Amino acid sequence: MASRKETISRRAQRVRRQIKKVANGRPRLSVHRSSKNIYAQVIDDAAGRTLAAASTLEGDLKGSLKTGADAAAAAAVGKLIAERAVEAGVKDVVFDRGAYIYHGRVKALADAAREGGLNF
Repeated sequence: MASRKETISRRAQRVRRQIKKVANGRPRLSVHRSSKNIYAQVIDDAAGRTLAAASTLEGDLKGSLKTGADAAAAAAVGKLIAERAVEAGVKDVVFDRGAYIYHGRVKALADAAREGGLNF
């Protein structure tokens, strides 16, 4: 029987495999959430490098948020990643939710990134 860690890893790889099929050269907006923080990166898979990144651990966000583990924090990170991606010249991305369901903090981050100017 597979362990929980193996199951989650397999689910994330399955989602990533499907994303790469439909990406058409667009970078992916990858989301990782922990119990205390949320992180987002815009990754160019062709070049293998990160174009923009944001998280609740950054100084300007950390001081203004009550906690890094709620939907308001995720929305702030989504807005910040959208600003940084647009500055880097990226408007169109593919959303990579990883092994997480599209609900709660992940959905809040995605909605805020859309409002910030990213298309996906």
